[in-house]
Amino acid sequence: MLISDIKSRPVYERLSVDASGRRHLVLSDTPRPLAEVIDGTEAAQAPLAYWYVASTSAVDGKPNPAAGAADTASNHGPTETRAFRAIPHVLDRLSHRLGQESVGFRLYVIGEEGFVWDVVRLAREAGLEESECRTAHAGSLRRKVFCVHCKTVTPHVTTSLVVCEGCGANLVVRDHFSRGLSAFMGVQADAEAPGELPPVEEMFP
Repeated sequence: MLISDIKSRPVYERLSVDASGRRHLVLSDTPRPLAEVIDGTEAAQAPLAYWYVASTSAVDGKPNPAAGAADTASNHGPTETRAFRAIPHVLDRLSHRLGQESVGFRLYVIGEEGFVWDVVRLAREAGLEESECRTAHAGSLRRKVFCVHCKTVTPHVTTSLVVCEGCGANLVVRDHFSRGLSAFMGVQADAEAPGELPPVEEMFP
């Protein structure tokens, strides 16, 4: 779990099924056993689907109820499981589903922060409230960093300093997080003394 005393920094908890939901959708950025992702699926009284990114072209995103049956014994029946080729694929499909959803839908997402908050952004745009979309972190701590100078987002950052892919500035990776941008803020490290940079540390493996 990631914790910070900076208020904008996300705080995550273990996912659990919201009993008030009428339909549930769980998203993961990599294949994970459903039981390791979320608690309470065995007691779910409403349809539950599990979508994950398989990162292979051998999947097509179509429902596979047989795969879900091995994951959970939901009171409502087998979980609808879908595997997607890549993150853009699952996000595109999610946008389509969110456009058709109504009151009672619950969304759960687990993965690296970039993935988690890209999903949350789509959910907010579709009108879901904070209580209807629950998040958990898993995997690498690497960050997307937003340059406050040129507005470029540099992905997959694991160090305390990073060179902006847009303007080339040496950025200090701050702990301030923008939910709208799904990224952490990056500020020029040598703005006051050009060329004077702190040591680079591996911070987000």
